Amino acid sequence: MVAVVAVAGAGAAATALSTRQEPPRPETAGGRSLPPATAPVTRGDLSDSSRRDGTLGHLGERKINAAGAGGTLTWLAPTGSVVERDGRLYEVDGEPVRLMYGEEPMYRTLRTGDKGRDVRQLEENLAALGFTGFDVDEEFTAKTAAAVKRWQKSHDLKQTGTVGPDRIAFAGSAIRVKAAGAGTGSGGSGSGSGSGEGALAPGDRIAPGSPVLTVTGSERVVRLSVPVSEAGSVQAGTRVRVRLPDGTELPGKVSAVGRTASAGDDPQDRTPKIDITVSFDAPDKVKGVDQSPVTVEIAGRTRHDVLSVPVNALLALPDGGFGVQVVEHGRARDVRVELGMFGQGRVEVAGDGLREGLKVGVPSV
Repeated sequence: MVAVVAVAGAGAAATALSTRQEPPRPETAGGRSLPPATAPVTRGDLSDSSRRDGTLGHLGERKINAAGAGGTLTWLAPTGSVVERDGRLYEVDGEPVRLMYGEEPMYRTLRTGDKGRDVRQLEENLAALGFTGFDVDEEFTAKTAAAVKRWQKSHDLKQTGTVGPDRIAFAGSAIRVKAAGAGTGSGGSGSGSGSGEGALAPGDRIAPGSPVLTVTGSERVVRLSVPVSEAGSVQAGTRVRVRLPDGTELPGKVSAVGRTASAGDDPQDRTPKIDITVSFDAPDKVKGVDQSPVTVEIAGRTRHDVLSVPVNALLALPDGGFGVQVVEHGRARDVRVELGMFGQGRVEVAGDGLREGLKVGVPSV
């Protein structure tokens, strides 16, 4: 359905045409030369969509840092697991730290009389978990404390009515555990054994503020890059189709477009590119391991019911403009054409006498 975007416009086509080399053409009875090959003029829909390689991954990446006085790590959420609201992230000295949703970090112990956005976040989470009886606002009241006590009782904790970073960590949504610790490489500090430098395992000693987990969002996304010259056709909201490694095709859209161009790491291709993030319409249907290669078909404009010819059928006319060589009844004639949209290796054309099914000259294959 979709092919790599061909020529961007008439100027590029002219450059290509000026360097085209064709073999000598046989003479016809009338003395005019015929092209070495022909292709039909077709009528139908034409799209300027494109196809790009991408990589399957997860949205965002951040660290969950240890809070409180530190201690011995006794449990960690497994790598690859998804932790949702009120789920355990890790345990220190047997005491669990649980996930709550919110963008504001959990930086203090909340108690009656406190005010702020972190108070609202806590109350929103308590209400979502069914611990109600208070107004969701930015004030920690006695009713909020009573709800906290009920939450603490549900987890067999001491019912203090206060809660701090040693019990709760905030993240914007459900998270997926990417790695234990900083996730960069071997051996934790202490009696446990990690899988690489910065990695952690139960039995390791952790200090306040040290990374305990490297996490991402639970949502599956695709990351790809496009040349800066094509960035104008890829905007937030642009529709796409993603072909997964198992052949499944799923719809989605561009959810983020980078603001900074980079030449990338490929020494064979230093073309400046920008990063694109694609989100799926139904992320729960996405199958495949992280970093799997995928193909992204980026939707573009579509022209309906138009005449088109292969791009390499275009001729640069001596007096300017473009034409095609129509072959009919054993003779060839040049016909000036007006160009429309380029896409899928073809170009929309309009010209005197052009119609579906006519043959036009193309270079030999």
